[in-house]
Amino acid sequence: MSDIHISVQDAKFDQNAVYQWLSTPHSVGAVVIFVGKVRDLNLGDDVSSLYLEHYPAMTEKALREIVSEAKQRWDIQRVTVIHRVGLLHTGDEIVLVGVASSHRGEAYQANEFIMDYLKSKAPFWKKEQTNQGERWIEARDSDKKSLEKW
Repeated sequence: MSDIHISVQDAKFDQNAVYQWLSTPHSVGAVVIFVGKVRDLNLGDDVSSLYLEHYPAMTEKALREIVSEAKQRWDIQRVTVIHRVGLLHTGDEIVLVGVASSHRGEAYQANEFIMDYLKSKAPFWKKEQTNQGERWIEARDSDKKSLEKW
């Protein structure tokens, strides 16, 4: 079984199943899971839904490259990235990044690195439905700036 699991999917994900998979090796001493959700407020407007599009081959390749870079930088044992696409509503879970390592520092750092790079480098296109109408979401300067620390 591979130590990397990447999925871009419409379906909800099961955090408990992800945790069980990440923590299976007995040498795992730390599991860090980040879950991102659809907010009800963005850029000062009420948000009712978010529609995410992607180009499958390109998106999964980008995610694998990000995870591969993390595995080169930190001693991590298992990694999963699950990103949802399609129509999501406020409160829905969008993304899960999970990292298992022998030590918590490695797991925390690798998880944050993967999430920072995913936000800026993974090719997803996001359209919000707001009280002001529909709009495409551009990458934020703060997301790009977060890459500087790595």
